[in-house]
Amino acid sequence: MPGIDETLTFIPLSIAVLTVSDTRSLDEDKSGATLAERIAKAGHTLEDRAIVTDDVEAIRAKVKGWIENPAIDVIITTGGTGFTGRDVTPEAIEPLFEKRMDGFSAIFHRISYDKIGTSTIQSRATAGVANATFIFVLPGSPGACKDAWDGILVSQLDYRYRPCNFVEIMPRLDEHLKRGKLQG
Repeated sequence: MPGIDETLTFIPLSIAVLTVSDTRSLDEDKSGATLAERIAKAGHTLEDRAIVTDDVEAIRAKVKGWIENPAIDVIITTGGTGFTGRDVTPEAIEPLFEKRMDGFSAIFHRISYDKIGTSTIQSRATAGVANATFIFVLPGSPGACKDAWDGILVSQLDYRYRPCNFVEIMPRLDEHLKRGKLQG
């Protein structure tokens, strides 16, 4: 049965939250605040939080900086996953992925379907790994952020979650880089 193994020690992660919006300020950012609250409640550290406009280069630059920061384990973005002309977050971030996490999108949509029905297809939520950093790209609504955190991330970012979780594989995320150096 899946769940938390209380015999194990919790390992806090450092998480950065990026809100993508042309209209919101940090004070008005309910989705980023929702994620920040849940991150703290779970026992993790909010390493950084920022807002950038719906611009491919601005989004990519911020995320690349966080990917290159060894103190950041996880990046969560919110906003810009729809189909309008300004929704460019997947286009900005997916080229950075070394590996895609297709299962994240599938599970997110299943959870979302239970709440909003077929409207879930209007999101291009995605996830992947780059430079041993997990990256999750979420829609901009607080409800979607709650669904992703409560339904997926709170468990997968907890070392105690069984049968398996993201934390236990973190030391091996960059094996391909180390192996390449040894062979080179």
